[in-house]
Amino acid sequence: MNTHALRRHAVSLAALIALVAAGAGDPACAAAPETPEAHTASASASASAAAHPVPGPAPVAARHHGGLYRISGGGRVAYLFGTVHVGERSFYPMAPEAERALRAADHVVVELDTRSDDDFIRALDRHGRYAPGDGIARHIAPDTLARLRTALHREGVSLASVAHLKPWLLANLLLGLALERQGYRRSEGVESALLARAGRRGTRVAQLESADFQLALFDSMNPAESERYLRETLAGLSDGSLAERARRAIEAWRSGDAVALDAVLRDATAGASETAEFTRRKLLGRRNPDMAAQIDQLMGEGGVLFVGVGLLHLLGDNGLPQLLAQRGYLVERVY
Repeated sequence: MNTHALRRHAVSLAALIALVAAGAGDPACAAAPETPEAHTASASASASAAAHPVPGPAPVAARHHGGLYRISGGGRVAYLFGTVHVGERSFYPMAPEAERALRAADHVVVELDTRSDDDFIRALDRHGRYAPGDGIARHIAPDTLARLRTALHREGVSLASVAHLKPWLLANLLLGLALERQGYRRSEGVESALLARAGRRGTRVAQLESADFQLALFDSMNPAESERYLRETLAGLSDGSLAERARRAIEAWRSGDAVALDAVLRDATAGASETAEFTRRKLLGRRNPDMAAQIDQLMGEGGVLFVGVGLLHLLGDNGLPQLLAQRGYLVERVY
């Protein structure tokens, strides 16, 4: 298994497509025709921000492509857009309101700038591999190893070629391969499209996290947790439930329907499974406050931001819209 394949699949969709590891790509992403920009009032903000609102455009009826918010306050403006990390060509062009906000942006902000392999390779060596002479057979039960071998062989991958990788990384690898079989690719993911667009236009790019941080988050699982995460992934791949969950998440992103989006959050975080617990505590609970602080800091540096982050980060009481409202910003739902 080469480094490029690992890069594509290293960070999981953990119960929905919360994260996926990097992969370079330049999907077709033609500009949408000009249409009136939209903002549906769903504002929540502190008293100070509400006292000096920044006017937004008129509402639009359509709801589509994830979710788009306008964040404003003190003369600062950012657009917050929910993404999925895998995709297909039919995703583009994105919703007209998102396309228009992107064209107006001075800076594009993503979770992770995936255009270079160097940081990922260093992070993979530090967090995703066992030391020389060690291997996964020493760290998981024989039954788990047998199930893993079967799942890998189904994908045309030998256990020997990936035996130096940790359980959580192999779980994410298998999930990524399964999604590719369904036609969803990292190279067609929304972040790849945003980075490609920024490159063509010469727009500044900022990242909210690093490859080291993201892989370290998964590597924070202890051996027992990591094996449970792998076993849950293997079971979900075997019975088709993970593929169905990913399909529902992608369709919810495509439609932007509020009920479907709420169901995505429940799918990702409900229950006592290792994956749900990890998603609640770390993928969302730990990362969302840090992301909100980073966005706040970047907004203070001036210019209009277009911030693309995984869809789950926008949902629920601990989502980025709520956290930014708590920081005093006026938060308006565009769609």
